[in-house]
Amino acid sequence: MAEGTRDERFLYMISCFRPRLKQYIQVQPVLDRLPSLSAEDRDRVRAAALQRGAAAGAEELLRAVERGPRGCGWIREFLQALEHGGCSLAACYANPSLSQLPSPAEEAEHDLCVHLVQLLHGTLVDRMRAEQVAEKCLQMGIFQDEDVDRIQTVTDNRGNRDGARELLSRIVQKKDWFSSFLIALRETQHEDLADDLSGNTAENKQSGMEQTTNEETEVASQPGYVIEENLKQEENVNDSFSSENSLLETSIEKNSVMADSDVSIGDGSVSNLNGNLEQSCTTSDSDEDEVERRASPEPDLTLRDYQMEVAKPALNGENIIICLPTGSGKTRVAVYITKDHLDKKKRASEPGKVIVLVNKVPLVEQHLKREFSPFLKRWYQVIGLSGDSQLKISFPEVVRRNDVIISTAQILENSLLNGSKEDEESVHLSDFSLIIIDECHHTQKEGVYNNIMRRYLKEKMKNRKLAKENKPLIPQPQILGLTASPGVGGATSYSKAEEHILKICANLDACRIMTVEEHASQLKNQVKEPSKKTVIADDKKRDPFKERITEIMTEIQNYCQLHPKSEFGTQTYEQWVIREERRAAKEEKRRERVCAEHLKKYNDALQINDTIRMVDAYNHLNNFYKEEKSKKTVRSDDDDDDEPAVSKQDETDEFLIGLFHEKKKQLKELTRKPENENEKLTKLRNTLMEEFTKIEEPRGIIFTKTRLSAFALFQWIKDNPKFEEVGIKAHYLIGSGHKSEMKPMTQNEQREIIDKFRCGNVNLLIATTVAEEGLDIKECNIVIRYGLVTNEIAMVQARGRARADESTYALVASSGSGAVERENVNIFREKMMYKAIQRVQKMPQEEYLNKIQSFQLQSIVEKQMKVVRDQRKTYKKNPSLIKFLCKNCSKPICSGEDIQVIEDMHHVSVKKDFQSLYHTRENKTLQDKHADYQTNGEIICKDCGQAWGNMMVHRGLDLPCLKIRNFVVVFADKKTTNNIFKKWGDLPIRFPSFDYAAHFPSSDED
Repeated sequence: MAEGTRDERFLYMISCFRPRLKQYIQVQPVLDRLPSLSAEDRDRVRAAALQRGAAAGAEELLRAVERGPRGCGWIREFLQALEHGGCSLAACYANPSLSQLPSPAEEAEHDLCVHLVQLLHGTLVDRMRAEQVAEKCLQMGIFQDEDVDRIQTVTDNRGNRDGARELLSRIVQKKDWFSSFLIALRETQHEDLADDLSGNTAENKQSGMEQTTNEETEVASQPGYVIEENLKQEENVNDSFSSENSLLETSIEKNSVMADSDVSIGDGSVSNLNGNLEQSCTTSDSDEDEVERRASPEPDLTLRDYQMEVAKPALNGENIIICLPTGSGKTRVAVYITKDHLDKKKRASEPGKVIVLVNKVPLVEQHLKREFSPFLKRWYQVIGLSGDSQLKISFPEVVRRNDVIISTAQILENSLLNGSKEDEESVHLSDFSLIIIDECHHTQKEGVYNNIMRRYLKEKMKNRKLAKENKPLIPQPQILGLTASPGVGGATSYSKAEEHILKICANLDACRIMTVEEHASQLKNQVKEPSKKTVIADDKKRDPFKERITEIMTEIQNYCQLHPKSEFGTQTYEQWVIREERRAAKEEKRRERVCAEHLKKYNDALQINDTIRMVDAYNHLNNFYKEEKSKKTVRSDDDDDDEPAVSKQDETDEFLIGLFHEKKKQLKELTRKPENENEKLTKLRNTLMEEFTKIEEPRGIIFTKTRLSAFALFQWIKDNPKFEEVGIKAHYLIGSGHKSEMKPMTQNEQREIIDKFRCGNVNLLIATTVAEEGLDIKECNIVIRYGLVTNEIAMVQARGRARADESTYALVASSGSGAVERENVNIFREKMMYKAIQRVQKMPQEEYLNKIQSFQLQSIVEKQMKVVRDQRKTYKKNPSLIKFLCKNCSKPICSGEDIQVIEDMHHVSVKKDFQSLYHTRENKTLQDKHADYQTNGEIICKDCGQAWGNMMVHRGLDLPCLKIRNFVVVFADKKTTNNIFKKWGDLPIRFPSFDYAAHFPSSDED
C-alpha cells in the first residue's frame, strides 16, 4: 500500500471517529510516546488538557497529528503510542487498515456496558475500594502501571471516592474491559457490585445458587444478554429504577440500530464511510467487507456471481454440499441462504428455524459476530452457543426463543440424546427447517456430525415407510454442507476417491456437490493462488548429538532385552515403544515397562533434535530426569525438613537415571557447538528473512507438528536478534485439548493471539494444525509447513491461508524425511479429488441416487452393529469384577465398586482405607501454568511413586480423582485379563454417580 494512500485513510479515520477518539485518548501517556511531535505542539496539548479538560487536550493532540509534518513511520508511531499508552480502544478506531475496527455489535455492547456503569455510578463510587480493584486490573492486563499510579495518587490526595471515579473513567477507555472488570470485582470481594453489573439479582441467585464461578464469569462476558434480560425482570421494582430501565432499553435499541449515531462528519454520518474511503483509496476485498460491516448495522447482503452459482440449488430447497476454497466466502453464502430460507418460511406462514453447526468453539463467536449477527439481527433472533457458554436457560428453551442458533455440534448431539430418553426438555431434528454443517468433510465414521446425520437418515427411512402406510410424515430439515476440501479419504485410485466423495454426499443426504464452473475466472481473481516453493535441507552431515542419544538408547535396549525393527527417531519406533510399554504393564514386567517409557523420551529428543535445536532436545531430557528423580524421592507427610528423604529407586531406576547423568555433561557440551546445529533451521531462517523483507507489512504462519516444537521455534525466534531487526513479531498458537504433555492454550488465549495477529502486534504465528481449518485468521503473505505434511485436506486448508497478494506457500524439510514425497502425494490426491468430484457431478441422477442410498443403508447398519457390541459389553460387566492395579508396581488399588463419578466426568475412589495407599505432593503441572489458585496436590503410589491422579475439592470434600491411564485394569471374567485405557469412557462400564450424602462429614454437634 502506498504511503500517501495510507496517510489519507488515516486522516479520514480521525475525521470519522473524532468524538470517540477524544473520549478514549489519555493525553499524557500518549504524549510521552510521541518523540516526533514538536515541543511547541506538546506544550499546546498539555495546556489544553490542564485548562479545559481531557477531551480538549485530546482534540488538540488530534489537530497536531493532522497538521504534521509527518515522516516515514509516523502512523505506526501514533498507533503504538495509543496502544502502549493504555488507549487500545482508540488505536482500534485510528488504525487505517480497519483490521480492528469494532463491529456495530461490539460497539453497541461497549456503549451498553458504559451506560450501565453510568447508571450504577453512585453505588460503585460509594462501595468500591479503588486501590484494590486497580491492582487486580493491573494483574489482569486491563490497566498499565500509569493507570494504577494515577488512581493511587488521586485516592491518597482526595480520598477513595475520587479514586473510584478516576478508575471508572479510565476502565471504560479500554478494549474488551467489561467481563475482566467483573472478574476483578469478584476477586477483590466486591461480589455484590459485580452482581449488580452482571444482572445477578436475588431471584437469580436463589434459582442458580449452585452455579460455579466459571459459570458466573462466562455469563458476565455476555453483558447485553444478561443486562437486558435482568432489567426486564426488575422493571416493576420501583419508579426510579423503571425510568432507568426504560432509558437503558432505549439505549440498547439505539445502539443496535444506529451504533454510530454520535459520529457525524460534515456532510453525513458514518454510513458514508465506505463510499468516501473508496474515493480516497483502494482497499482489498476483505477490507471492503469490513468497512461495509462497520459502516452500517444493516449491511447489504449480496453475493458475487460465483457464490450465487453454488448457492442456487440450496435457494430452491435442495440438500447440497458447497465446496469453495478458503477465503472465497463460504460463510457469507450460508448467511444468504439462511435469510432467504427464513424469509420464504415467513411469507408462507410456516415455522422456520436454522441451526449452524461448527466443530470448534472459537468458530461459534466468529460466525456470530462477523457474519450472521450483522446481516440478520434486524429481522431475526440470532444466538451463539458452545461448551464455553453458560446460559441460565436450557438449550431447548434457547432453540424455542431464537430463529438462528450457531452451536458446536456436540451441544445438539447431547440434546438429541436427551430426546431419545423421552426427556421433556429435549430437542428433535424436526424442530429445525435448515441445518448448516460447517467443515462438513468431518461427517464420516463416528464423528459427531455423522451421529447427528444418522438420526436424520433413520427418520428419512421411517418416512418412506409412513408414506407407504399413508400416515403423516416426520418434518425434516434442509441440509447444507460447507467445505473447502472433502478430501479422498486416503484413496490411491480414482474409483476409491469417487467412493469417498459419494460417502460424504450420502452421509449429508446431498442431492449434489457444488463447485464453481461458470464463474471460475471470477473465483480465481478473488482467491489468489500463492507461489509454491520447496526448500530442502541437507541432512547428510554428521550429527554427534544424535549419535550419543542412539548409543544411550541401544544400551537401554540391551539392558531390558528389547529389540525393535524400526529406526531410532521415527514415528514407527514411537508406536513400537508405546506398544511395548503397554504389553509390559499388562504382563507386570516392570523393568521392560520403565525402560520402554524412557526410550520414548529419548525418541522424543531425537525428533526434537531433527526439528529444532539440540538444546531443546537436551532440555526435554533433563526436565524429564529431574522429575523422575523427585518422584523417586518421597518425604513423609509430616514434611519435616530435618528428616532425610527416602529413595524409592529400584535397580532399573538406578540404571536409567545413572546412565543419563553419566552422559549428561557430554550431551550438554555438544549443544554448545553451532557447527552441529540443525540445517533445517538455517533454511527456515533464510526463508523468513527473504519473505519478511519483500513487502511493507508482511504476515506469516509456520505450521509445525507438535506443541513442543511450536513453543521451541517461538523461543528460537525470540533468542535470535536478527529476526527482530527485520520486524518479525512472533507468537505460538496451539490447541486447547489436554492430550499433550505441554499445557494447552485456553480459547481466550487463542482469541487474543489471533486478534493481535489481525491488528499487526504479532505478524508471525507458529501454529500446530489448530490454525489450518476454520479459524478466521487474516490473510498471509507467507505460509510455511515446517517438516509437517499430513493429508490433502490439511494441505489445501494451510495453503488457503496464503491468500494475500504476491503470497508464498513453502515447504521446508530435510532431504531424507520423506516430507517432499508426501507433499507430492497430497498434490496428486488434490487433483484426484477434483476429478472425483467432477465424475460424481456428471454421474446420471438415477445411478447417483442408488449409490447414495446404498451407502446410507451401510452407514446405519454399521452403527447398529456397533451399538449392539457396545451394549453387550456395558451390560455384561459387573463393577466388582474389575480390579485396578498400579501401572508401575502392579499393586492392587481398588475395584470397580469403589469408583463413583462426579458430574459425569471426574472418577473418584470412595474406598474407606484408600488414603493409606498414597502420598500427596505439589502438582507440578499447575505450578508450571502459574495458576493463581490453591492447588490440591497430586496423588502418587506410596510404594513406587507412580502418579495416580489429583486431589479435588467437591462441595467441601477432599476426594482422590483418578486418571485411568495410570492403572492396569483387570477384568476377572475375561481370558485376556489386563488392559490399559486412555479414557474412562473406553471402559465397557458406566459407574454410579457420587453419593454426597453417604460421605458428608457429620458430627453430634451439628
